Amino acid sequence: MSRAAVLAVDGGNSKTDLALVSADGSVLALVRGPLSSPHHLGVDGCLTVMEGLLAEAVHEARLGDHSGRFAQVATLLMAGVDFPAEEDVLRIAVEQRGWAPSVHVGNDTFAVLRAGTERGWGVAITCGAGINCVGVAPDGRNARFPALGAITGDWGGGYDLGLAAVSAAARSEDGRGPRTSLERAVPAHFGVTTPSQLAERIHTGQIAQRRVIELAPLVLAEAADDAVAAEIVRHLASEVVALARVALTRLELTQEPVEVLLGGGVLQDVDGDLLAAIDSGLREAAPNVTVRPTASAAIVGAALLGLDELEAGPEVHARLRRELGAAFSQLEGAAAVG
Repeated sequence: MSRAAVLAVDGGNSKTDLALVSADGSVLALVRGPLSSPHHLGVDGCLTVMEGLLAEAVHEARLGDHSGRFAQVATLLMAGVDFPAEEDVLRIAVEQRGWAPSVHVGNDTFAVLRAGTERGWGVAITCGAGINCVGVAPDGRNARFPALGAITGDWGGGYDLGLAAVSAAARSEDGRGPRTSLERAVPAHFGVTTPSQLAERIHTGQIAQRRVIELAPLVLAEAADDAVAAEIVRHLASEVVALARVALTRLELTQEPVEVLLGGGVLQDVDGDLLAAIDSGLREAAPNVTVRPTASAAIVGAALLGLDELEAGPEVHARLRRELGAAFSQLEGAAAVG
């Protein structure tokens, strides 16, 4: 049967995007499914999600009988793959399934970095459900973080923002904290009236606590006019700055003209005060940095890394960015309508 050049996966804690791409950069298929992080699902659960998406993509691309190898290169960049041993376990499992003769597995932060720059080096911070950072020097040296949450000192993903908002709303209601518009906005998001009612429903399991991640956009919106929400956002900015600063310092890049790319659901479209706070905070340690959100989605970065292995040229990269970017926008639009 015919094959794609690249099988690319951006596997997250809330959703998974899988693309099949030709050697000329054209997009054969782009499909979306649920979370696939092996940290949450285990390797077998992760592969079950990807197998289902792969079957859907092969059907969409009309590649025929989906048995045997699907692509020349498989690039799987996954949330929850934080240590080399975890990368090896998942890579071996994928190799055993024979999806591609060349398989690369890494953390999804590498997808954000490649999506945001053609240099191949710089610093990327991913802020989705959780937060993570990777730095790559021009000579290929890496700076990475375990990114295991509170046990490794992390704060700042969508879950942390949402939980901080729930806590601030509760303290506003009972008087332990300052008054905040979050007192009304947070319970209203879940269809209840007060923080106390929300707390009871979370406590009794009527509302899953993990759903607090849904509040991240609300916190960013409320921060424009509410001091408490603004303080939560300032905390996020300081955490992003700390991660990037340490990565730049480890790689001895604090005096270099480095791109710092921001991605993930929380930071993908960041602007205004939050972007300004990150930029100004970083310039104190690294005066020549350029801070900006990635112009392309993480799945674009995963596909580009696959094409890099095939030594594709700039025209192929440009076509991939154009076509996969358009397909991703359509996918996002359909998800918003749904």
